[in-house]
Amino acid sequence: MALSLDALTQDRALEGGAMGDPARADAPALPPENRLDMPVQSLRRFGAAEVRKPIKPYRPPYLSRLFVFGGGLALTGWGAFEMYRVVSVSSVTLLQWALLALFTINFSWIAIAFTSAIVGFVGEIRRKATPALPAKLKARTAVLSPVYNEATARVFASLYAMIEEIEKTGQIAHFDFFILSDTTQPDAWIAEERAFRDLRVRLAGRAQVYYRHRPKNVGRKAGNIEDFVTRWGGSYEHMLVLDADSLMTGHCIVSLAAAMEADPDSGIIQSLPLIINRNTLFARLQQFAARYYGPIIATGLAIWSGRDGNYWGHNAIIRTRAFADHCGMPTLSGKPPFGGHILSHDFVEAALIRRAGWSVYMLPDLEGSYEESPPSLIDLATRDRRWCQGNLQHTRVIGAAGLKLATRQHFATGIMSYLASPLWLLQLIVGIMLVLQTRYVRPEYFTKEFSLFPAWPRFDAERALQLFGITMLILLAPKFFGLLLALFRRAERQAAGGGFLLIMSALIEIIASALLAPILMVIQSGVVVQIVLGRDAGWNPQRRDDGSIPFRDIVRRHRMQTALGVITGVSAFLLAPSLAGWMSPTIIGLVLSIPISAASGMLSIGLALKSMGLLMTPEEASPPPIATRANTLMREFAAMGFDDDNGLRALHADEALRHFHLTELPPGEPRKRGAVQPERAIAEARIRDAESADDVIAFIQPKEAMALLSDRGLIAMFAQLPAHSTAA
Repeated sequence: MALSLDALTQDRALEGGAMGDPARADAPALPPENRLDMPVQSLRRFGAAEVRKPIKPYRPPYLSRLFVFGGGLALTGWGAFEMYRVVSVSSVTLLQWALLALFTINFSWIAIAFTSAIVGFVGEIRRKATPALPAKLKARTAVLSPVYNEATARVFASLYAMIEEIEKTGQIAHFDFFILSDTTQPDAWIAEERAFRDLRVRLAGRAQVYYRHRPKNVGRKAGNIEDFVTRWGGSYEHMLVLDADSLMTGHCIVSLAAAMEADPDSGIIQSLPLIINRNTLFARLQQFAARYYGPIIATGLAIWSGRDGNYWGHNAIIRTRAFADHCGMPTLSGKPPFGGHILSHDFVEAALIRRAGWSVYMLPDLEGSYEESPPSLIDLATRDRRWCQGNLQHTRVIGAAGLKLATRQHFATGIMSYLASPLWLLQLIVGIMLVLQTRYVRPEYFTKEFSLFPAWPRFDAERALQLFGITMLILLAPKFFGLLLALFRRAERQAAGGGFLLIMSALIEIIASALLAPILMVIQSGVVVQIVLGRDAGWNPQRRDDGSIPFRDIVRRHRMQTALGVITGVSAFLLAPSLAGWMSPTIIGLVLSIPISAASGMLSIGLALKSMGLLMTPEEASPPPIATRANTLMREFAAMGFDDDNGLRALHADEALRHFHLTELPPGEPRKRGAVQPERAIAEARIRDAESADDVIAFIQPKEAMALLSDRGLIAMFAQLPAHSTAA
């Protein structure tokens, strides 16, 4: 069936849906624009005159910082001295000096985490009750839900549940809601539009909900937020940024807005999200650890950071104009992975808004903020690949002009969180090399310098064992602090099934962490090497649902780690059985990496532990009403089939949907003479060659489908085709 593109103009395409949506006149997909400029910030120049003066005087928490960093430094000095005594039984060799240097760097990392956890433990003991709900808000807040190829049932169910919660507070008039789509998959794009139209009908007269799809996801999530700020930011004093898996109670959202109104110096206020809704083994381990150990770490960080805090990119409220004035993301010179768009933009946004004089801080006591976590070890590794690149990019930002010292520490912490893995691996390798040297290399009795003893590496074994034990205690201390608090808090203890089950759950988590640690160490070390060698991580959507991974993929991802574990274990045993014993946690974790990874994503194991009352959290024992409601809505929305339907077929069959889609398309860029867009040209050729919509759907590729959905003329051509072929 031949069609003429010239005969199907843009005007006719719009007229083809003239019936329209009866709700459209009073509920537009987007509000009128109210633009804000968002200038790109310089990392090289920043003058003192650009810093605003705070309205309320601020005194940094010097005492807490002195304890955390002074105590961490003192503890590191003690550890380094003890390690020196371990290796200085005789003259110290070059390898022993290397071991001492690596140990000191690695020990400093856990020493500061330990002193910060002590501060957090004391802060949690003195924790205040959740503040009462404010009576009235004054300012308007935009709640932003950025999405990128997500399941619409999950995203829209969570947003609807949050809207219902805010309605219960009586403050819904102060909030507008934006679904900001960067989706690049055609079926997901149409599913979002269908879900939005359904949600708009459900909320008619109750709340203002808007939807925007960007044709190009320039700058990824940071660019998505920037697009909102520059187009509609002038209408809202605050914006509350979510993630696709975010869930926040009405009390939490309204409290954040009230805190922002009450503090004229605040630029960003971060909540502490807890992990919920997890059922696989790996996700339940993360959920348990985040619930019982996370608050200790977060509270310590909040106390010593004060108003020089950090931002995690979601579940936080932001002063819109301050963000627009100071958080325009620069593009780093050069190519990825160290150049280009900044992946971990949230840390940088916190740094830039803080250097301008606005406060950034966390409210760890505020309850009702939730998120989800990766369902398996491989899913975590996939996400970590991008996070690692983003944090290593910060090596080019940490020295930016005008940054606060605490901000530079946040950057250093993020960088070290990934460099720690290759540094621990190097320490392990140096230790093995020392054993090899001791066993197989002959001592040099006649050196250039006179000595009564040969240059031979020797160790104080008893002191080394003591130092190892103390290091483990320091490393595990935050877990012990969290467990101790939970045991003394009746509600948390009972939610975990009682003291015995709580202790057993903690032991399971510690053992699992010990087995997972060497696997993650090798994975992250490999990722750091890849990034240093110039391999870009890209930006793939996260897999959020529970579910296992095909076994062949697990074998492919972990075969090198298994081989490394076998080789290391056999070599260590041949060198010295004591070395094999000392390295056994690392060896076992690597050798069993394939079954451990497979088990991590299994629902059956996670649910079996749940049935036995293990790894339970208060939010699991007594689910927050918003989580229950969101899960119910998700099942309801999933039953509507938007995520399962073919987007092109849905658009072809539904004239009102087609009218909505056409109306919301941005104006196309004028085509230059001679310029050919390959995907569009192929899509047009397929439509011309097709006898029915089914033919187009059968042969069109995803990028071509996106080109079709982005072009009014092609949509009009496609709409003229019959649904099914009339040929016999």
